[in-house]
Amino acid sequence: MSNSPLFTVFTATYNRAHTLPRVYESLKRQTLRDFEWLIVDDGSVDNTRQLVQAWCAEADFPIRYLWQANAHKKVAFNRGVREARGELFLTWEDSDDEALPEALETFKRVWFDIPKDDRGRYSAVTTLCVDPAGNIVGSRFPADILDSNSIEAALRYRISGEKWGFQRVDVLREFPFPEDVVGLVPESVVWYRIAQKYLTRYVNVPLRVYHPGQDSLTAGFSDFQARSDGRALLAREILEHHWRWGLVNPLAILKEAIAYTYFSMHLASSQGGKRWPLKGVVPHLLVALMWPVGFVRYHLDNRRSRRG
Repeated sequence: MSNSPLFTVFTATYNRAHTLPRVYESLKRQTLRDFEWLIVDDGSVDNTRQLVQAWCAEADFPIRYLWQANAHKKVAFNRGVREARGELFLTWEDSDDEALPEALETFKRVWFDIPKDDRGRYSAVTTLCVDPAGNIVGSRFPADILDSNSIEAALRYRISGEKWGFQRVDVLREFPFPEDVVGLVPESVVWYRIAQKYLTRYVNVPLRVYHPGQDSLTAGFSDFQARSDGRALLAREILEHHWRWGLVNPLAILKEAIAYTYFSMHLASSQGGKRWPLKGVVPHLLVALMWPVGFVRYHLDNRRSRRG
């Protein structure tokens, strides 16, 4: 579409009418206006719809509001990607966070600083976050401009803490979140799949003010109900596709071997079977090596849970 915006700013929300105004106010202050705001409401029963309708009538930028029956974050995200009219998809992960006024303008500049002939090799730009006091959340990147991917960032550079950035819409359509997972899907499942094909440009510029708090799209699950299925899937994918990073960061890979046993045992007790069988000799050897640790940890946590 010739008149489509550069950015789709995406917010998935669920009963967050009390925090959404912070996003709206941040978007009103943006120095770049080439964006739409796409809201997918995952079954809210508060006054979210009425609030957004009032903004639609007054805003000087397009706002689109989509309601769906509660299906949780992965489904809301995939719907947002399908409905996006922009080229670049900027997720406002938590509806009470805010962005600096120059955030979109900076994202655009960094993206177009990548030579046009090279841009097809990149899927994303990722930047830093600060807390409300202005302190950097987690670690900085090892260079002010770093061309890498999320696997290398995690396992070689050991980047930690909340970060913020956009992805190309066409890439996200190529790599949707799996919707057959019970509960939460760790974002790394998708980011690591993308990383096998595309680069990310990381820049040491803070553009988002991160307000820690519970994401209400994940509410309604117990901890293990919410995490076990997706976490076992992530452990399997790291072991199968990225075990060679154990030469660089052996502790991280061994932890994934423990996690695979630990969360698979929770799945077996709650769903009656192993959901994500492993493939490959090395992944099986790693899991066998660390199986006693995962086994003991599972039973200790189970005992504490029963006592609690």
